[in-house]
Amino acid sequence: MEQTVNNERALLVRSSESDENAFAALFHLYKHKLYAYLLRLTESEMLSEDIVQDVFMKLWNDRSSLSEIDSFGSYLFRMSKNHVINHFRRMSHETLIIAEMFQLNDSAHNETQDMIALKETEKILGEIIEKLPAQQKAVYQLSRQDGKSHDEIANLLKISPNTVKNHIVQAMSTIRTQLRRHSDTLLILAGIAALKK
Repeated sequence: MEQTVNNERALLVRSSESDENAFAALFHLYKHKLYAYLLRLTESEMLSEDIVQDVFMKLWNDRSSLSEIDSFGSYLFRMSKNHVINHFRRMSHETLIIAEMFQLNDSAHNETQDMIALKETEKILGEIIEKLPAQQKAVYQLSRQDGKSHDEIANLLKISPNTVKNHIVQAMSTIRTQLRRHSDTLLILAGIAALKK
């Protein structure tokens, strides 16, 4: 057991010095256990695989701090759990925005219509995000897509946490407004597609 701990410690130190072989060894040591853990949390093979990749990519990008980690296993699993929580939090935010559009005429919808409208909404959502002002877009993506906290974003972009919060509030307001503008078109598209069945 002690030898395993010492070996892992050596791999962490070497990884922090940009040793790719040492980092690959850490990856192979944990990837199956981490994937199984994530699969239990997410019940999605694809999402679990993506998170394993994302977590190890983030670790490699921040590799200089790897030598400071005492228990890599605990650190890795905690980090992965936070990644899952952030993923579902982002999804719930966007689902809430989309749900607002479908509160009207609920009885007129069926599953097919909702799926068509949802796909179209995701496409429009992507286009709206692309058109946000540069810093607002960067803040939104770091928060909603990368799962970073307000403080982390503030440090990365050299702005205050308050500015980060304002950017997110403004971005969400723009997204809601733009999606509402598109809502009639989306409902018509869904209706036409359902009639073609």
